[in-house]
Amino acid sequence: MLSGRRAEGDEVGAAAGADFVVFDMEHSGWSFETVKQQIAHARGAGLVPVINPRGGHRFAENELLLDIGAMGLMVPCVETRAQAEAIVRGTRYPPDGTRGAAFGVAHDGYRADDVPATIRSANAASLIVVKIETVRGVANIDAIVSVPGIDVALIGHTDLSLSLGHPLELAHPDFTAALDTVLAACRRHGKAAGCVAADVATGRAWIAKGFRLVAYSGDIWLLGGALKSGLAQLRA
Repeated sequence: MLSGRRAEGDEVGAAAGADFVVFDMEHSGWSFETVKQQIAHARGAGLVPVINPRGGHRFAENELLLDIGAMGLMVPCVETRAQAEAIVRGTRYPPDGTRGAAFGVAHDGYRADDVPATIRSANAASLIVVKIETVRGVANIDAIVSVPGIDVALIGHTDLSLSLGHPLELAHPDFTAALDTVLAACRRHGKAAGCVAADVATGRAWIAKGFRLVAYSGDIWLLGGALKSGLAQLRA
């Protein structure tokens, strides 16, 4: 997950073997102009650019993010079926949704040769991830993932642990029960379960549980961890 690095981060991620990159607008303060540049760099590097947009259910902003080239959205704090339906409607062109028409721009490579084909491709290809980050979201998970067009339910582990009253106690029975609830609902409805793995051991454990979309760490944490480890070894 990139929250503050420049375009070199995309090249580094691609060279390291990443399949996709998540650009964090929710916590970074990045503007749409900055994100558009980052998306272009990611696509040029062969990475799938996924945006973690600003929270507060600003669903109208989602179609702009797709217009500027995002290939996926990771929408924060989805708690109800109605919210999931609104997300899907806003990210699909008519007749499947209400996305505003803009062709010959970033999302279709600045080509508008075959608009009907572009519409079909965009409606089918945009990756829609809903973040489950609250007790309410877990309680409504079956209704959320049953919505056609929702592809992935991703556990926002920090926020969810706070909502459960056990901050970052990821081994707490309440937290593990919530994970199991989300995984079971995803299996029932043929959707993928997603997570953010802070470290390799956690990632392996969650993959073994059944998580299939795994975002590994983030630029700030990877850089900070490597720097801290190197400085400690030098000082020793």
